[in-house]
Amino acid sequence: MEMIIKIFLGFLGFYIAFGILFGLYFLFVGANKIDPILANGKKGVRVLLFPGVVATWPLFIRKAFKSKPTSV
Repeated sequence: MEMIIKIFLGFLGFYIAFGILFGLYFLFVGANKIDPILANGKKGVRVLLFPGVVATWPLFIRKAFKSKPTSV
């Protein structure tokens, strides 16, 4: 049982660490490609979006790297 907990916590640590790295990239580079209005938005909006992006990074990863920049 202890081994299963260690594997789970290791996976969870990787998930959160990668989520933080991806979240920083996404909020300052990738999100501008998907939503051009965010490019002109305040920094406080990005701070509020950060925890959600960290938690759900697998949903955003394909969009961030596949989408082309859009204009308003």
